[in-house]
Amino acid sequence: MKALTWHGRRDVRVDTVPDPVITEPTDVIVRVTSTGLCGSDLHLYEVLGPFLDEGDILGHEPMGVVEEVGSAVTALSVGDRVVVPFNVSCGTCAMCGQGLQSQCETTQVRSQGSGAALFGYTKLYGQVPGGQAEYLRVPFGNTLPIKVPDGPPDDRFVYLSDVLPTSWQAVEYAAVPPGGSLVVLGLGPIGDMCARIARHRGVETVIGVDLVPERLERAAARGVDTLNLRALGSGIADEIRSRTGGRGPDAVIDAVGMEAHGSPVAELAQKATGLLPDRMAAGFMKTAGVDRLHALRLAIDVVRRGGTISVVGVYGGMADPLPMLTLFDKQIQLRMGQANVLRWVPDILPLLTDDDPLGVDDFATHHLPLSEAPAAYEMFQKKRDGAVKVLLRP
Repeated sequence: MKALTWHGRRDVRVDTVPDPVITEPTDVIVRVTSTGLCGSDLHLYEVLGPFLDEGDILGHEPMGVVEEVGSAVTALSVGDRVVVPFNVSCGTCAMCGQGLQSQCETTQVRSQGSGAALFGYTKLYGQVPGGQAEYLRVPFGNTLPIKVPDGPPDDRFVYLSDVLPTSWQAVEYAAVPPGGSLVVLGLGPIGDMCARIARHRGVETVIGVDLVPERLERAAARGVDTLNLRALGSGIADEIRSRTGGRGPDAVIDAVGMEAHGSPVAELAQKATGLLPDRMAAGFMKTAGVDRLHALRLAIDVVRRGGTISVVGVYGGMADPLPMLTLFDKQIQLRMGQANVLRWVPDILPLLTDDDPLGVDDFATHHLPLSEAPAAYEMFQKKRDGAVKVLLRP
């Protein structure tokens, strides 16, 4: 089969690799019909190379059609249409029973001290082959895949794999009070969807911050009050406070993560780490602070006293310096974590109707064949051609 594989920093290729096969009686094989390119994939493209091996298959946002089922699979049949959550979770352990699928005790990567395994996402999360491929082996066939109806196009459902539950959890964790205000830092795919969900759930004041004009225009078209970080520069915090009664927003969602703009020293550290041999670089990243923290520091600065910060952008450093005095003094509540995909599906699925309140049908800015995935990664990283969300068609 064809699959998108990692070969080095900023070097991904479509290779011919062996087809996946059923190895456990509860496995299913899915023929992938759509698969997303996620902002988290860009961390693999640029920063997290020390935790990848050449030839690793990337991608964690697939959906498709069941092609083969293991002997113990009873919940699915060949021909069923499914979305595959990015968490590899068993559905039956104590963590899954609490709706914490991202902490699944069956698939925790204990050798790395990590939570549940993830499709297509480094040794830190199990080195499981990903879904930017023609076929995907999916374990836990009775409990993991999300069966969706035939008929509507893939765009209606594919975001159940990551974008929708990740954004829903971020808004849930933000806990904006009635009549309250929310700032979303970063209007890439997740930040954009966070803003849409917040508006849908009745948050009256939603302010989106980004520096890409096309992303700001896209959010503004859906009723989000937008601020251009590039234009405002160091005045961004004062501008946010001026729009939220002088005290700051009730909640902030950090949808940026480890590669935030405005952190030149950390950016240099990331680049220097990338020049080290993988073994040395991996050890350094596990013990040092290599994240660009500009977005998180801005969130801490602007959120009101007693407010909440919801972190949905991916961070990877182990010793990042945080302003603990400010966090403590402002009595800030801080929530974060990988999304527990299956926890939120019952809330989201009823919204994926022809009315399309979240705008999923036209959420993707680009539909490209899998063969163009390397160019898509470069375009997405460099924020060219208005790229916000790219769907690949194997």
